[in-house]
Amino acid sequence: MARTTAAQRPNIVFIVADDLGYADLGCYGGRPAAFGAVSPVLDAMAARGIRFTQGYSNSPVCSPTRFALMTGRYQYRLRGAAEEPINSRSRGSATLGLPLEHPSLPSLLRAAGYRTALVGKWHLGYPPHFGPLRSGYDEFFGPMSGGVDYFSHCASSGAHDLWQGDEEVHDTGYLTDLISQRAVDFIERMADKRAGGSAPFLLSLHYTAPHWPWETRDDAALAAEVRDNLFHLHGGNIHTYHRMIHHMDEGIGRVLAALAVRGVLENTLVIFTSDNGGERFSDNWPLVGGKMDLTEGGIRVPWIAQWPAVIAPGCVSAQHCMTMDWTATVLAAAGVSAAADHPLDGVSLMDVLRGAPEFERVLHWRMNHRGQRALRHGRWKYLQVDGHEYLFDIDADERERANHAGRDGERLARMREDWLRWNDSMPPIPADATVSLGYSVKDMPQR
Repeated sequence: MARTTAAQRPNIVFIVADDLGYADLGCYGGRPAAFGAVSPVLDAMAARGIRFTQGYSNSPVCSPTRFALMTGRYQYRLRGAAEEPINSRSRGSATLGLPLEHPSLPSLLRAAGYRTALVGKWHLGYPPHFGPLRSGYDEFFGPMSGGVDYFSHCASSGAHDLWQGDEEVHDTGYLTDLISQRAVDFIERMADKRAGGSAPFLLSLHYTAPHWPWETRDDAALAAEVRDNLFHLHGGNIHTYHRMIHHMDEGIGRVLAALAVRGVLENTLVIFTSDNGGERFSDNWPLVGGKMDLTEGGIRVPWIAQWPAVIAPGCVSAQHCMTMDWTATVLAAAGVSAAADHPLDGVSLMDVLRGAPEFERVLHWRMNHRGQRALRHGRWKYLQVDGHEYLFDIDADERERANHAGRDGERLARMREDWLRWNDSMPPIPADATVSLGYSVKDMPQR
């Protein structure tokens, strides 16, 4: 396929789900719900483009991954990303957020002429010190915090948390639908301008679905019930969870339809992924673990992209990659260079999108929670949890049950040293960094 020129710079629609599990979508082996297919739109998008089977999030928890997405760099370089995750107690902090002076995906694209919008979740620090409009977005609609009720739009603190630009906005409706409609509105406005020869656009579409509280479009009455504890520990089930994913999928369908109707679908790179692995009702099969874990279920997530002008339909890739690689890929697709004083850790996947074979990619993680470490290199993974070391052959054992640490001490030592060298290149975890857990074994049994 021909390479895009500067005059053909693509539009970018970067969709992020919240706490979506690896196998929650049909195209990743997810089981149908009682009402039918859970994710027909995303399944069709995967069939029209490329589906990655070894795509990872930069972290098994929300805001750290979003730092990596925004910067294209390991999140550990920034103080705010040491919070696992940023919580409502950080309101007013001038430290815990995405620094205004740090180049970001939207600020780099905007400087190159893109029009930029974030529709959905921010979770990278609170006003007045931080915010989407301060980090490169022209427009913003959504919540600032990590989780809000789908109907009251209030955060765990009880504070109303729905914004348009820098102003609170009191819209009525189910948040997933409000986010979808605002995304469609932006596309229609931007596509009409582009038809007249105007600049391309970046739409960051960051759903709060299927994050708790467990509310479908028909559950407005639950808002009062969960007002004092949005973790909704007494509620939810897989049926509600499937509906929440389906509502998001429907919204994505409206977004793709808007691109098609306005004639810009062909040269729009649409990306879909999740900020981390699934939560309590998610399906991560065959993986073990979930949100907050560096086992595969906490970090391996759906990775889908379509770009009809560039990506051939029906592609499946086993390329090892993580969130910040999408950032590098988007910049490469747009012909935009990273800032010289903030070089990327992410690696562009443009050649893979064009059909080139996979290349070697070494991936590192760490978590303050439970002292976790992880390194993926080829088929092997080094893991440490609670001081216990493990060595897994992921190609043979995605479920991480067959520990080779006692049988292959040489490989274990080599990978441990690799992780330690990488860790030495990162700032240390600050002593005052916090870990926020919504529930524990007293609330429900371990996975």
